[in-house]
Amino acid sequence: MGFCFWFFLVFILWQMMNVPTQAAIAVGGGVGINIGNGGGGGGVWFGGGININNNPTPSGPSVSKLNNAYTALQAWKSAITDDPLGVLKTWNGSDVCSYKGVFCSVDSSNEPFVVAIDLNHGNLQGTLVKELSFLTDITIFHLNSNRFSGTVPDTFNDLTSLQELDLSGNYFSGSFPMVTLYIPNLVYLDLRFNNFSGTIPEDLFYKRLDAIFLNNNQFEGELPSNFGNSPASVINLANNKFNGNIPASFGFMRSKLKEILLLNNQLTGCIPQGVGLFSEMQVFDVSHNSLMGHLPDTMSCMSDIEVLNLAHNELSGVLPDIVCSLRSLMNLTVAYNFFSGFGQECSKSFYRDVGFDFSLNCIPGRDMQRPQPQCNVIPGSGLSCLRIPSPQPLVCGALFENLNPNVTPSSSPSP
Repeated sequence: MGFCFWFFLVFILWQMMNVPTQAAIAVGGGVGINIGNGGGGGGVWFGGGININNNPTPSGPSVSKLNNAYTALQAWKSAITDDPLGVLKTWNGSDVCSYKGVFCSVDSSNEPFVVAIDLNHGNLQGTLVKELSFLTDITIFHLNSNRFSGTVPDTFNDLTSLQELDLSGNYFSGSFPMVTLYIPNLVYLDLRFNNFSGTIPEDLFYKRLDAIFLNNNQFEGELPSNFGNSPASVINLANNKFNGNIPASFGFMRSKLKEILLLNNQLTGCIPQGVGLFSEMQVFDVSHNSLMGHLPDTMSCMSDIEVLNLAHNELSGVLPDIVCSLRSLMNLTVAYNFFSGFGQECSKSFYRDVGFDFSLNCIPGRDMQRPQPQCNVIPGSGLSCLRIPSPQPLVCGALFENLNPNVTPSSSPSP
């Protein structure tokens, strides 16, 4: 069902219970909400494939808007080569608000315009066309689970109201679509499960996005040095071909990231000490890489972490008690590494209802460990991980200043 579907459904139900009296009554197949200030798409949506006679009658400037929408959608329809589910059977005539998957709203003058397109799971085959840029009021464009291919048109930077772009589960290819960085109000970018390749740009992590989904593509190269400084709350780069180290600057900008998924890449080196600065992190998954060395003590500052997956790497040393005693931890997976032991707090995990998988390590006296010959030579034993000294015991509140010697504690603001 997916994140987008549930997000969409919850807010539809919310809007149905809170229909503003000044808005048009819902007509057709969709109810919408205003997801931001950029698109003016507030109030009740109508359309989506059901043509009701009391749809608002367009006049004046909105005639031009709907005419532009008609031009855009007909041009796109001509570029769709297969429609086995008959999704586009309703895409006839000038009443675009009656097209299946097309939703409209009304502005302050009660004039209609296209506010959203949702063709998820339509099994459509085709390409995107440059004329889609005529939909300048659209706030949501969802196309997941279709068979679209090609690239994202450069004209998409004209979609000045667009806030959610979901192209996941298609056959798009080529390099990272740079045009997405120039869509001014975009906050949700979902390109997962496509065939995009090449490197990803630094500017992606400067853009004010809340969610970045690039997993299950063919992206490669090193992670940009600023990727941990993104204002996003979720970054998923899993199942690509990224290599090199996790940047040493990881976390130094006090990011508000809650989920980072880097699993199944080709990352090497150490887990940076800055990981402890992600005090709001809930999910951290770097499994199925080639990370080495000991875990940094700063991980004890990840007080909100719920899922910590370090499995299938080449990590070593003693698994610290400070990791096992994290207060919000629900699942800790360190299987298929080279850890040589763990302390009393880790043993207590079995009684705290915490999922704890430490199989296939090098822990004496424990079942399901590596054969001894594999433990005679620890990978990365000569690796020197950068570890900046901090006060003992570690004071998490002072961690940022300790790891950034050029940063002084904040003083009271001047009057």
